[in-house]
Amino acid sequence: MPMQPPEPPRDPATRRIPRPDPPTRRIPRPDAATERMPRRPEPATERLRAPDPATQRIQAPPPPIPPPPLRSPGMAVPPPPAPRNKQSLVLIAVIVVAVLVGGLAGAELFARNRAAAVLSGITDCLVEDTADVSYSVSPPFLWQYLTDRYSDISVITTGDRVQEAKGMTADVTLSDIHLQDSADAKGTIGSIRATLTWTADGIKSTVADNLPVVGDLVTAVRTDANAGTLILEATGDTTITAKPVVTDGDLELQVLDVTGPFGKDAVQTALNELTTTLNDNYPLGIKADSIEVTDTGVVGEFSSTDATIPTGDSDPCFADL
Repeated sequence: MPMQPPEPPRDPATRRIPRPDPPTRRIPRPDAATERMPRRPEPATERLRAPDPATQRIQAPPPPIPPPPLRSPGMAVPPPPAPRNKQSLVLIAVIVVAVLVGGLAGAELFARNRAAAVLSGITDCLVEDTADVSYSVSPPFLWQYLTDRYSDISVITTGDRVQEAKGMTADVTLSDIHLQDSADAKGTIGSIRATLTWTADGIKSTVADNLPVVGDLVTAVRTDANAGTLILEATGDTTITAKPVVTDGDLELQVLDVTGPFGKDAVQTALNELTTTLNDNYPLGIKADSIEVTDTGVVGEFSSTDATIPTGDSDPCFADL
């Protein structure tokens, strides 16, 4: 039979057997190299299990953005957002340029139409015929309009008449026009060049309307370009041969030959009255430079320099200028 170990002595006060002391726990000494306490071994890392794809929940979408609050009538309008990039700046610049160009183009068109209407009215009054008016494009017409200085203006009549001369067309170029009001003038014109084309039929109608007795008898007018003469045919086998010439800036018809009952001097006097009426009515100091007889009529070159533009008091045709 095995022997039992002896029973430890009991505590006299409590008559209980005392419990043995737990073993002493030693504190580890610091490492001599690092002077640090050795780290307690970390527990094994517990890995979380990935959720099962079949049971993974779908995240709910974010709530919608609420609309901006309504603006009451009394609230001030917020300023527009400032441009945030170069494209916005370029777009604004393009819009500004387009507005400026459009405005200038509109002003240019208005100025041209306004000036054309005024000058057409003056031409209608001076020559008693309608006309087409055009302007030089350099410098821009708006600048000419604002400065009252025009480089070139072209006027071409429709060919019905030039005052008393029926069937005459005027092709006129005015250069270096300066509008400046004064007591006796509205400005000056540096130079005027005019080409007047007078048809044979127009000469016949003009003679018939302006020559008493002789004019009523004229039945036809034809030209001889080689001889540079006009042949006026009248009733009673009457023929008048006249040569257009320029004398001291005036257009004249020199009678070379007359057949029929009329004397040469009487016919010359009648033709002088006609040409004097034409010469006196040319506006702006225009004078004849040359004359040429063609197969269809007469072509004359006329000009004037440093012409004075009359006021509306001295010539009603310029009242609207």
